[in-house]
Amino acid sequence: MKAQKAKTKPEAVNAALAARKGPVSKFIAQHYRHFNAAALLDAAKGYEAHLDAGGKMLVTLAGAMSTAELGISLAEMIRKDKVHAIVCTGANLEEDIFNLVAHDYYERVPHYRHLSAADEQKLLNRHMNRVTDTCIPEMEAMRRIENVVLEEWVKADRAGERYFPHEFMYKILRGGKLRKSYQIDPKNSWMLAACEKNLPMIVPGWEDATLGNMFAGHVISGHVKNVHTVRTGIEYMTMLAEWYTKTAKKLRNGEGSIGFFQIGGGIAGDFPICVVPMLHQDLRRTGVPLWGYFAQISDSTTSYGSYSGAVPNEKITWGKLGAKTPKYIIESDATIVAPLIFSWVLGK
Repeated sequence: MKAQKAKTKPEAVNAALAARKGPVSKFIAQHYRHFNAAALLDAAKGYEAHLDAGGKMLVTLAGAMSTAELGISLAEMIRKDKVHAIVCTGANLEEDIFNLVAHDYYERVPHYRHLSAADEQKLLNRHMNRVTDTCIPEMEAMRRIENVVLEEWVKADRAGERYFPHEFMYKILRGGKLRKSYQIDPKNSWMLAACEKNLPMIVPGWEDATLGNMFAGHVISGHVKNVHTVRTGIEYMTMLAEWYTKTAKKLRNGEGSIGFFQIGGGIAGDFPICVVPMLHQDLRRTGVPLWGYFAQISDSTTSYGSYSGAVPNEKITWGKLGAKTPKYIIESDATIVAPLIFSWVLGK
């Protein structure tokens, strides 16, 4: 009987891939061998392979990733051309800038699980808005940004001009009025990195964010006359459809495809992934390719019709992913997982 050839062990393959990288990647290759740790490494290798094949990557941000200071790793991913478009909630759009100008006023509450209703009321009385273990200072962060962006809203309104939420943020960053208020190293702000690259950005459901609420208030008060001064979600979808179609066409003429790296769930992930079935089924652009890579970091469970917790294969039935699309899901905390994946891709 012919002896079987011994297979190369996965840890040896991973060690070889990490050999040309830095200490963080070497640590991952050595220790991340099973379960969610192995899924993390598989997704990181897949991300890297996708880019090496000439692909582009769209990253989605849900939850409070900006308040978690994901910008420390994400900003470098943007600067190094490892991210080519971002879809985020309105909260993530604004909270990176809140942190940029008010970081020294933030307070951490490590014992947040034990706060009483009276403790929470005391935080409210101090205008400290809590996100898990971190309190955002209303006056130093939210109102400071409101004062600056309101000028842009009113200016556009009076000129009869309309811009997307992220375009208003780019305007205030480029205008320089906030520069003297920076309280973190600017290289750690992913919004600054995106602004410098003029990165395509989609912000569905912006209306439910703090600045969205503030804009509604200024419409009601009459400071802004035209509610359409800020462009909306349907316009974002048409913009995304145009970007996807043009980008896919360029890649098809060469190599690669467009990947989808999803952090969390909710509208940040649900909204953009639907662009492909819309192009196929509603616009009959059947030549547009499916997403070429998919990874999600989520702690949502697959139960009671949860879409955020659905396994990637469910998306095949909706025309979002193909049977052969590389798919990864890491069921864990994105604040831990995402920086490690980014470190691998960056060769840290």
